[in-house]
Amino acid sequence: MKIDLIETPKHLGKKIDLFGWIDARRDHGKLIFFDLRDRSGKVQLVVTPENEELHKKAETLRPEWVIKASGEVKKRPQNMINEKEPCGKIEINVSKLEILSEAKTPPFDLSGDGYEIGEEMRMQYRYLDLRRARLMKNLIVRDKLILFIRNYLSNLGFVEIETPNLSKSTPEGARDYLVPSRLHPGNFYALPQSPQQYKQLLMAAGVEKYFQIARCFRDEDTRGDRQPEFTQLDLEVSFTTREEVIDLNEKLLIELVKKNYPEKIIQEIPFPRLSYKEAMEKYGIDRPDLRTDKNNPNLLSFCWIIDFPFFEITGEDKWTFTHNPFSAPMPEFMDDLLKQKNIGDIVAAQYDVVLNGFEIGGGSIRNHNPEALRAVFKIMGFSDERIEENFGHMLEAFSFGIPPHGGIAWGLDRLVTTLQNEPNIREVIAFPKTGDGRDLMMHAPSEVDPAQLAELGIEIKKSKKKK
Repeated sequence: MKIDLIETPKHLGKKIDLFGWIDARRDHGKLIFFDLRDRSGKVQLVVTPENEELHKKAETLRPEWVIKASGEVKKRPQNMINEKEPCGKIEINVSKLEILSEAKTPPFDLSGDGYEIGEEMRMQYRYLDLRRARLMKNLIVRDKLILFIRNYLSNLGFVEIETPNLSKSTPEGARDYLVPSRLHPGNFYALPQSPQQYKQLLMAAGVEKYFQIARCFRDEDTRGDRQPEFTQLDLEVSFTTREEVIDLNEKLLIELVKKNYPEKIIQEIPFPRLSYKEAMEKYGIDRPDLRTDKNNPNLLSFCWIIDFPFFEITGEDKWTFTHNPFSAPMPEFMDDLLKQKNIGDIVAAQYDVVLNGFEIGGGSIRNHNPEALRAVFKIMGFSDERIEENFGHMLEAFSFGIPPHGGIAWGLDRLVTTLQNEPNIREVIAFPKTGDGRDLMMHAPSEVDPAQLAELGIEIKKSKKKK
């Protein structure tokens, strides 16, 4: 089994085999020093002139070549100790060297943080960009946070359940990505904007406590903090209240920070709560940054935004939902919802959690009353036929007895970005898209073979060129 380079000091005095990439090479007279790098860190290797063949081979080494090096782990001379490096007190006296793979000169420097390099170039060669220590650390930390979340919820009796990625297109606030069906020509699947309907159907099934690290897809105009595909922590609970859901998530966030970021300070516990109206009147935004010192990178200010208006007027003077149509109204507004009156005054049982001015999660107590859910769609102007076509499966499921339930979804990309003090979510996603939704490394989206389109019964109409 390969030894992580960060572990080499534990093998002092022993001869070991090491694998990795050449990070840098330095010739000091007859001695050749080079740093070997893997995902865990770096260690210094030394080649002496006694073995002429080995020395000549070491002279050929260049950055990013992949090698296997064998040698004894020794203490460095006192004047060469580097206290700043985890392996700075030892070095490897190389006795055998094997070149596993040569490498072209990378198109950009891999030694620094990479912020100064054009983002499109970094995305085109993302597999190289990920070799830098900062991005590798982001991936490893992201994995640890997800594992922490899984263990925390599992210990509370939550069941992790995967929901389908091929589903039905329904109006949930953004455009769907459509997938044509070969076996059912003229019909389409949709990639899920979220597992919203499936998790509520799991509550109808009696699961009671569900969660998932879910991939979500939205065909919307991209911007700095959005991607066509992203990751959520999605959870749902039966027989619960708004207070219970908020309390569960607040405790999870606090423990996550304490265990994984002991250097960070949460400004206020319990998290302050603001109504939507208070936030807008005081800060002019529903995701305020409440930090008392915005120059402190280790200060975290969480808050909850509650009591959102259920509906808002669109540009077409029609009502639409502010979060999602499956939210319940606060109990005192249920009568208005059922009677479809005082629509602009109805308050939803919705809640957002905000961190340092970024919305990192949102959820609600759900509407488990079939007639109340039907009233929501009526207010939005849906005909009975369209309600049945888009949501008949949900209404039928609710008719068989469904418990009161509620939940939340975290934007994991945003959460990790903020905790890692990164400028945008592309820095914590392994293979992100550009701002206009392109994958420059894989050259996607791309045209497909006409035979594939013919098999699906799809014809591409070319737009007319403007004269």
